[in-house]
Amino acid sequence: MPSVVVVGSGACGVHFALTALERGWRVVLLDVGNERPAPVLPHATFDQLKSELPDPLTWFLGEAGEAIVYPATKPSYYGHPPSKTYVFKTPSAFRSQARRMTPVFSFARGGLAEAWTAGSYEFGESDLAGFPVSRAELLPWYQVVARRIGIGASRDDLEQFIPFEAPYLESLPVDAHSGRLLQAYAARRKQVQRDFSFYLGRSRVATLSRAYGGREGCGQLGRCLWGCPRDAIYRPAVTLNDCLNHPNFRYLPGMLVTHFEYEVSGQITEIVARRLHDGGTERISGDRYALAAGALLSSKVVLDSIHQRTGRVESLGGLMDNRQVHLPFLNFGMIGQDAPTGSYQFHHLAFGVVRPDPRAYVHGQITTLKAASVHPIASGMPADFRTALALLRGLRAGLGIANINLHDTRREESRLTIRPGTDGQLSELIIEYADDPAEAAHAKSSVDLVTRSLKALGCLVPPGMTRVLPKGTSVHYTGTIPMTREEAPFTTTPDGVSRDFPNLLLADGVTFPFLPAKNLTYTLMANAARIAARALPEVPP
Repeated sequence: MPSVVVVGSGACGVHFALTALERGWRVVLLDVGNERPAPVLPHATFDQLKSELPDPLTWFLGEAGEAIVYPATKPSYYGHPPSKTYVFKTPSAFRSQARRMTPVFSFARGGLAEAWTAGSYEFGESDLAGFPVSRAELLPWYQVVARRIGIGASRDDLEQFIPFEAPYLESLPVDAHSGRLLQAYAARRKQVQRDFSFYLGRSRVATLSRAYGGREGCGQLGRCLWGCPRDAIYRPAVTLNDCLNHPNFRYLPGMLVTHFEYEVSGQITEIVARRLHDGGTERISGDRYALAAGALLSSKVVLDSIHQRTGRVESLGGLMDNRQVHLPFLNFGMIGQDAPTGSYQFHHLAFGVVRPDPRAYVHGQITTLKAASVHPIASGMPADFRTALALLRGLRAGLGIANINLHDTRREESRLTIRPGTDGQLSELIIEYADDPAEAAHAKSSVDLVTRSLKALGCLVPPGMTRVLPKGTSVHYTGTIPMTREEAPFTTTPDGVSRDFPNLLLADGVTFPFLPAKNLTYTLMANAARIAARALPEVPP
C-alpha cells in the first residue's frame, strides 16, 4: 500500500489526508499539535460563565488582562481570549521577522482555523480567472467538503457573486439587529444596488443550525469567541478525529518539521523533523509528500530544504494577503433595545460591492455586538470613558462592525526568504511585504461605498473610528509557489505537483495565483481534497 507523508493538521492538511485515506493510501501526518484545553462548563451560557466560574475575570481576560483590546496599541477591534492561546503558541525554536506585515502563525492541532469565524464562500468564475483550474473542476470538492463539515447558507442577492451549488444546511436563526438590517435592505434594495453597487445577504458559515455528522447544533450560548464547547462551529480537529478513526492513519504530534532530504533529481527521500520533547531528530519516509502547513510555513520548509542540500538561500516572490478594514456603525433602529448575549456571536450577514473590474469585487461580513468585548468601542468614542460607558448601555444593541475584505495580486517584490541559523539554531523566516500602489485608492472608494450603503439602511458610521488593518491580519496568506500551466521553477502543476520536486504536493494556499476578497478557507479545503484526488492514484481494495 503506498504512503503519503503530510505536514500540518490545519484545514488543508486534514482534508488532504482524509481524501488520501479514502483513496486507499496510508497517511502519516506530522504536526506540532498544540491542543485545545477542555471546554469549561460546556453547557453554560456566556452570562452563566460570569456567575458560575470560580474566577471569571481571569478566564475572560487573562492573568494580566492580556485579552483586553486597547485601541491605542492594537489596530483591530477584535482580540483573542486566553482560551485560544494554544492556537498562536509557537515553538521556541521557531523564529521570524517581517516588514510591512504582521504575520500570524499557528502550530495548533487544527491550525489557524481553530480560531476562525467560519465564513465559507465558494469562489466564482471571476475569482478563478487567474487559476489554471476551472470552477467545474473545483465544484465537486466544494460539495465533498460541505458534506463533511456542514455549512449553513440561504439563497439571496449574494448568489449572483457567490455560487450556491453545494449541499448546504439551513442558516442559523438571525439575531434582532441583523434582522432589522435585512428589513431595511429589503425596503431600499434597488436604491443601494443602483447607487452604491451594494448587495446584502446571509453569511455562509460552517456553523451547524442543527445536529449533523455527530456534532451538536448551535445552542445559542453566546460564547463563540472563546470556543464553541459543542463543536457546532467547525474546526479542523473534527476532521483530524475522523482520520484518527481510520486504520491506515498515523498521527505524529510534537514534531517540528525542519526540511526534507532529496536526490539530485529532486526526488524527496524523507521528511526531517525535530522532536519537541527532547530535541532529537525524526526521519519519516513515504512514496509522496504533501506540505499543508500554511503558505508561510510550507514556503519555509521548501527554502530550508534547498539550503540544507545546496547552501543556497533562495527567495520566493508573490506573497499575498487580503487587506481588511473594520468599519464600526450604529443602527438607529436598535437604540434602547435589549442586547441579548445568548445568541450566535459571529457574523449573520455578508455583503458584496461590485467594482468595474470583476476581480476587484469587495467582500464583507457584519458582526453585531452581543457577547463580544465592548471595551475597544467605548474607548474609541469621542468622550471620557465614564460617559462612553453610559452611552454604550443605550447604544449597545445597535452597534456593529462591517469587516471589509479587499483582493490582492502577486507581486514579485513581496517575498519570503530565510536567514540561516547558527550554533544549532533553525533558520529565521524573513518576510518582506510590498504594498500594491493602487490599493489605497481602491480601499478608500470601497469604504466610501459601504459607508454610504449603511447610511442608506438607517445607520450612522461615526467619523474617525474606521481602521485599516495591517497586512497579515486576515491570515489569508497565499501565492509564493503558484499553480500555473506554464513550467517554471517554484511553481506547481494545476494539480499541486511541485515542478522542482516531483513527488512533492503543495496542498495549501501557497499555490493560489490570485487572492479574491472572499474568505478563502472553504476553497483551501476543497482544493486540498481535489489535489489529493488528482495526484494520488486510487488504490484497489
